Amino acid sequence: VEVLSCIRHPNMVLLLGACPEYGCLVYEFMERGSLDDRLFRRGNTPSLPWQLRFKIAAEIATGLLFLHQTKPEPLVHRDLKPANILLDRNYVSKISDVGLARLVPPSVADTVTQYRMTSTAGTFCYIDPEYQQTGMLGIKSDMYSLGIMLLQIITAKPPMGLTHHVERSIERGAFKEMLDPTVPDWPVEEALIFAKLALRCAELRRKDRPDLATVVLPELNRLKDLGNSSIGFTPGLYMGPHSHVS
Repeated sequence: VEVLSCIRHPNMVLLLGACPEYGCLVYEFMERGSLDDRLFRRGNTPSLPWQLRFKIAAEIATGLLFLHQTKPEPLVHRDLKPANILLDRNYVSKISDVGLARLVPPSVADTVTQYRMTSTAGTFCYIDPEYQQTGMLGIKSDMYSLGIMLLQIITAKPPMGLTHHVERSIERGAFKEMLDPTVPDWPVEEALIFAKLALRCAELRRKDRPDLATVVLPELNRLKDLGNSSIGFTPGLYMGPHSHVS
C-alpha cells in the first residue's frame, strides 16, 4: 500500500486510501468501466472506434513504462489484462489492480531483469510462459501480457490461442478477417503493423520480445497520432455510455 500510494501518473488508477480492517483499497471512480467491458460491449455499449483503440494502446504502454521505470526498483505488474485497464469519462485508459505487482531488486533489474518468484501469479492466458515455467520474473514478463492484450484491442476476441489465430490469418493473407467487425473503417495496413508488433511482444522467449521504451511505445504513439489526425475524430468528443454497466 505504501508503494501504491506513491504512484502518480495519468495512466495509473489513483489509490485514494486503504481500509486495513476490511482488507480493501479505495481507488478513484472510473466512469467508463473496464477495457474488457467495452471491447466485448457489455451493457450493449457502442463499439470503440479504431482511433480510440490505438490511443488506449499507447496509454497502456505509457503507464506500463512508468511502472517499469520506478526508482529505485522497477515494478512488474504481473496481471495485465483488459479487465485491469479502466477508462475514465473521457476514455483515458489507466492501469489498475497493481496489487500483484512486485518490486524487483535493483541489483537484479540492472543485470538480467529477472527475479525468481516462489508462486506464479496472474491470469493464465496472459502469463509469460517463461515465468510460468521457471518462476523467473522480469519487466519483459509484462510484455507478453501486453502483447496478448494488444491483439484483443483490435480483434475483440478471447485470449485463448489468439496469437496462433492471428499468425495463421496473416500467413493466409486473411488478416482483415481477424479485425473486430463492429469497426467499419479499419486502416488495415496500420492494424497489421499493430498486430505484428503485438505478436513480437507475445514471443514465447523473453529475449525475443522488443523493448518497451525504444521499440513498442514509439510505434504505438505513431499509430495513436495517425488516429488523432484522421478526419473527423477527436478522442475527447467520442460519445459512448455515460455510466458503467457491468
